Amino acid sequence: MLAKRIIPCLDVKDGRVVKGVNFVNLRDAGDPVELAALYDREGADEIVFLDISASVEGRQTMVEVVRQTAGEIAIPFTVGGGIKHVDDMKTILRAGADKIGINTAAVLNPSLIKEGALRFGSQCIVLAVDAKWNDEFGEWEVYTHGGRKPTGIRTLEWVKQAEKLGAGELLLTSMDADGTKNGFDIRLTSAVSDAVGIPVIASGGAGKEDDFEEVFTAGKADAGLAATIFHYKEIAIPHLKQHLKAKGVEIR
Repeated sequence: MLAKRIIPCLDVKDGRVVKGVNFVNLRDAGDPVELAALYDREGADEIVFLDISASVEGRQTMVEVVRQTAGEIAIPFTVGGGIKHVDDMKTILRAGADKIGINTAAVLNPSLIKEGALRFGSQCIVLAVDAKWNDEFGEWEVYTHGGRKPTGIRTLEWVKQAEKLGAGELLLTSMDADGTKNGFDIRLTSAVSDAVGIPVIASGGAGKEDDFEEVFTAGKADAGLAATIFHYKEIAIPHLKQHLKAKGVEIR
């Protein structure tokens, strides 16, 4: 069994890290380069940057942030947000990112997953999935555009298709749990983990150390991602790793 990973997530807007609850009410959480370097020193296994600046100016700012960060950290990092073409992937990878996260563009054009995987390798392509429970479906529905737009697509069908197209990893965010600190969405995470053979990063809802143990065991996730609890020093990564090791979870 692969060792589980702890991944801080930095939502970057106009060159600053921000954080909200259920995808809204954003507040400033610091400088992305400084935070990434801090998490590297603290023992994070990877970093995820999500660019939530929609404009062209936001993209240019993000490329510079990626370049600066690559010079400060030694751990892998994934960059997503607003990446629509293979050329966008190339720009971000050349700036120093190790993996590319795609979401909305992949839903609108699934062949982007295949194109990216053929060009840069499946290990480079992380499909980000924002999922919300839909009573009518009796399952989770995929949302795009930063969680604003329901697609009518069932999550389990989409992740299976993405794996076949060449996605190397899934970044699975529960919109129902996001920012609540009530724990990861175990039902969603375990259902997706059972549906695919590629690693699943669980995101949304982490509030305490035991939440990570639960998502790694009951949720079958390969990695646990969080933002608020790390940014505001509610949980320190070294303490979290010690806690998980004491509970028998194989951790890096």
